[in-house]
Amino acid sequence: MENKRQNLELAHVLANHAEDFLTKHQLCTDQKKAFNAIMTCRTSVLGGHISTCDSCGYTQQAYNSCRNRHCPKCQFIKQVQWIERLKASLPPIKYFHLVFTVPTCLHKILYINQSAGYSILFQSAWDALQKCLANPKFLGAQSGAVAVLHTWGQTLTYHPHIHMIVPAGGLSSDETEWVYSNPKYLVPVKVLSGVFRSVFSKRLNQAILKNQVKLPDDIADFDQLKVAMYAKKWVVYAEKPLSGPERVIEYLGKYTTRVAFTNSRLLSDTDGKITFAYKDYGMGGIGRQMSLDAGDFIARFFMHILPGGFYKIRYFGIMALCNMSTKLALCFTLLGETAWFPQLQGLTPAEVLRNVTGINPFICPQCKNGHMHLIPINADRSHITSPG
Repeated sequence: MENKRQNLELAHVLANHAEDFLTKHQLCTDQKKAFNAIMTCRTSVLGGHISTCDSCGYTQQAYNSCRNRHCPKCQFIKQVQWIERLKASLPPIKYFHLVFTVPTCLHKILYINQSAGYSILFQSAWDALQKCLANPKFLGAQSGAVAVLHTWGQTLTYHPHIHMIVPAGGLSSDETEWVYSNPKYLVPVKVLSGVFRSVFSKRLNQAILKNQVKLPDDIADFDQLKVAMYAKKWVVYAEKPLSGPERVIEYLGKYTTRVAFTNSRLLSDTDGKITFAYKDYGMGGIGRQMSLDAGDFIARFFMHILPGGFYKIRYFGIMALCNMSTKLALCFTLLGETAWFPQLQGLTPAEVLRNVTGINPFICPQCKNGHMHLIPINADRSHITSPG
């Protein structure tokens, strides 16, 4: 048995095609964990509880969530808690949204070296931005950023890139004043793109020389890869500045705990074909539909399972966690603002849900008067499958 949320979910697709897919594809350990977690999320396999009203006797059954970070059903509570924490630490000024991408010639090397490759992508993006911001021609100040890694496009193709939110200003070199950036742009994107390519190239070469990154079989050496890298135009995309932390939080919240695919995009699973909705950003974000063989669809999704223990959200400069009580606190002082304690800190998921939605999950939905009391249900592990 399972909790029904909508007619078709990713979990259903995996269950429907698991046997055929797993006989044809080899999954790594992290992919196997995600496969089982998503397929068994909110089912009897993971156990759960029965809630009984102490007034009218109404009973309600619910199963536990898998809490896997790649599961489309397990991100809401994490998202609102993260948003609340970030809201408390963002100075109330304008912010810029930057997107750092790499040419397709680097996709294979990043995919086969995910932990090291994605870390190089993160650090190169920040190093390039930091160098440009420190230049007196542009800002001449210490700044910071919140960065989020995404590896997918709308059709689940492999497209590693970094979303970065950057304050429109920074601390002066002597840390005595707040320096505001140009209201229209942070740094020239052409300059930033060139520096990003140079820094990434240098870091990647160093990692290869130290045997931290393995070259694909079709690449003889770094020099061959470098020629391909420099033959492509690198572009850092910059959106118009976002006004105030509330707008920034709303915007960035969409990117933080987002998984590669959401259940709401699934349209059908028919005759071995998975049909889903996507936005064609090449045509101004127009809505379209795509159908893929079930095996191809599942394989595309599992390309985006991150290595275990890898942090896809990182903080840099004055916004780094080590600077929260020093440089970031100084920013609030110089701006004449006061930071506040996040209201959802330390709350249980049920308490978070009550604070965010205004609905008390412990009030009986039947009589609206009694309180629901929980009776645990043991997990039924007999139904669990082992993907390979």
